[in-house]
Amino acid sequence: MDKQSKSRLWTILAALAAVMWGISGLFAESLFKVSSKITPIWLTQVRLIISGIVLLIIATVLHQKPFSVLKDKKNTLHIIAYGIFGLLPVQVFYFIAIEMANASIATILQFIGPFFVLTYLAVTHQQVLRKLDVLAAILAFIGVFLLSTHGNFNQLAITPLALFFGLLSAVGEASYTLIPVKLVKRVSSLVVTGWGMLFAGIGLMIVYPRFPAIPNTPRAWLDVSAIIIIGTIIPFQIMANALRYVKPSTVSLLDAFEPLSATVGSVLIFGLVMSGMDWLGTLLVIGAVLALNFTPKRNIKKKYYLDRN
Repeated sequence: MDKQSKSRLWTILAALAAVMWGISGLFAESLFKVSSKITPIWLTQVRLIISGIVLLIIATVLHQKPFSVLKDKKNTLHIIAYGIFGLLPVQVFYFIAIEMANASIATILQFIGPFFVLTYLAVTHQQVLRKLDVLAAILAFIGVFLLSTHGNFNQLAITPLALFFGLLSAVGEASYTLIPVKLVKRVSSLVVTGWGMLFAGIGLMIVYPRFPAIPNTPRAWLDVSAIIIIGTIIPFQIMANALRYVKPSTVSLLDAFEPLSATVGSVLIFGLVMSGMDWLGTLLVIGAVLALNFTPKRNIKKKYYLDRN
């Protein structure tokens, strides 16, 4: 297969991976409907620990020597910080937003994470904001407003807490992207993410050592398995390999399939009723985030990018 054909194939697979992330949110929404005993914290614990172990096993099979990275104290502390302040908030707040609202809203709110990255770079690295960046931020704000109110200025269509945790998941998305930038230049992203997930999951268990009696039903474990396999392990591997053949900027654009698939899935599977204002808000958020990828090279001091979970 020639280089162009490989690029085309991995572009399609990267889009499929983004769809998988969106679909995994639907499985989480389905899981929360099984029983009130199933909480976002429990799901986050299970997903992080099992996914972390599986990724480390894969790293071992690929001869990436995952345990050798822990011999360096600086690397270990960096990975722990990545897990606690990056992977943990981006997952637990996302699941909380799904439980309080739905997979569509939670995914779209998390999708605005790049604006928090842009703000951080503008403050700490003096990255110059273009007029397009400012316009995109305004459009994203309008989009979130429309999704939160259905265009009605007098009331919220979702609870303030759902909006709050959705925005916190976007902040988590930003920290998840920024924290490991220097580390992944020295260590395999597979190893970093595997240990980060495992440390984050164990840390959450220590802070919140509660294990509810989860209903032992096929639907519950099917949803959990899908979240781990379809929402973590498979798309991570696809994205890790896709970056060998596809430009990171292209992969970033393909991420738009995640909120789209979550929204369409919520409509088709859960009967979510989307008003015209909801669809407009969704398109504004997605379009605004995609606009950030058109930043000219001369305006970028550094490129920060890391695969999703």
